[in-house]
Amino acid sequence: MASCSKSLFYSKFDLGSLLSSRPPLPFPPNFSSSFSSTNFFAFSQFKEISLRYSSDLQPSSIIKKSQPRRHICRAAEYKFPDPIPEFAVAETEKFKTHLLKKLTKKDIYGDSLEEVVGICTEIFSTFLHAEYGGPGTLLVTPFIDMADTVNEQGLPGGPEAARAAVKWAQGHVDNDWKEWTGGDSN
Repeated sequence: MASCSKSLFYSKFDLGSLLSSRPPLPFPPNFSSSFSSTNFFAFSQFKEISLRYSSDLQPSSIIKKSQPRRHICRAAEYKFPDPIPEFAVAETEKFKTHLLKKLTKKDIYGDSLEEVVGICTEIFSTFLHAEYGGPGTLLVTPFIDMADTVNEQGLPGGPEAARAAVKWAQGHVDNDWKEWTGGDSN
């Protein structure tokens, strides 16, 4: 069918025959719209038919254009750097200083402040020594562990301490890594 006859086909298409061939879609009684359910059904059927007869809009070409290119092989080949023990020690000290200062302002910790900070610092240090290898490797798991461990020990303010810890880590760890390594994340 030529493109000229396609447009003729669309202009001569009879929506009435389509409406009579199918029952209307059931809509709830309180459904308010500027068009009836039968018109909506007809429009959706007409759209489906027009896509079916159009050679310009092949579904396979639409799908191919809309899907992003995937680079699974390149992502699998990338290797994050190993953790740097000296960086982990320095960053843990910064973390402990900040967390102690931040949590001192809260009244909920009382005498258990040092213990809460100690638990969070130990978990953070373990993570930095074992798993952190630069930007893209900061995980949420250690911060969840902080909140859980503080709560399991029966100490107050586990979620607040973990929230303060993750907020600081998001703002500092990756930037400090870049400074430490000279901006090279490999």
